[in-house]
Amino acid sequence: MAVSMASLSCKGLKIAPTNQPIAPFAPGSVAGSGFLVPVPLKLRSISSISLKVQGTASPTAVEGGNSDTDTVPVPKVIIDQDSDPDATIVEITFGDRLGALLDTMNALKNLGLNVVKANVYLDASGKHNKFSITKASTGRKIDEPELLEAIRLTIINNMIEYHPEASSQLAMGATFGPEVPQEVDVDIATHVKVYDDGPDRSLLVVETVDRPGLLVDLVKIITDINIDVQSGEFDTEGLLAKAKFHVSYRGKPLIKPLQQVLANSLRYFLRRPSTEEDSY
Repeated sequence: MAVSMASLSCKGLKIAPTNQPIAPFAPGSVAGSGFLVPVPLKLRSISSISLKVQGTASPTAVEGGNSDTDTVPVPKVIIDQDSDPDATIVEITFGDRLGALLDTMNALKNLGLNVVKANVYLDASGKHNKFSITKASTGRKIDEPELLEAIRLTIINNMIEYHPEASSQLAMGATFGPEVPQEVDVDIATHVKVYDDGPDRSLLVVETVDRPGLLVDLVKIITDINIDVQSGEFDTEGLLAKAKFHVSYRGKPLIKPLQQVLANSLRYFLRRPSTEEDSY
């Protein structure tokens, strides 16, 4: 899944710890009902959301797609905040098994969002459902990391609800689904790199095992050391989470020592997800 964030400035703001799993909610329910929401963090522009995973439906309760093939494809959820200045772009792929996703769109509306545009395209990797979404209250793209995470988890929740076979391919399925995915060596799976990216920002790239609340945790770690997130992309590809954040410090790229501090902080936290806050 991809996450794009725009001009995120959150210095000095605190986010509630999210070490504990986010409680699931049923598709179509309103956010906040059984949903752990940390203290809101306002981003000038961020675009990634996670969806909560609930118990699964019968395999026959398919949301309009094809689930006859034996090989289970890798589900992907991309949250992109860079492509459109006025809306958050969400792209969902699960081979050719997804239908019109009307229930997913209704669940997003129950989060206080508007689906302003939807389209579908096909390529060799399958059927891609793409939505442009905005906040119903403002008509603008989403800028709170908690809401972006709620979006991501809501989408994954609906995917597991209507396609139980996807739970074995998703980290959320290990927490809420009927099947447990394969074990992943976190030390091997986690990669953190920082690159120079122009005169006023750097590019942070993170790959790690996915889990509920990951997007909010990443933003918290970055902003806790007074680094600004300008924009970004957050991808969920099966058990793997990929994040790209454009970051800066006081309007400048990160110098090498600060790049190392950021990378070390992220590696430490991601390899020890149960580490208590402020222990490093």
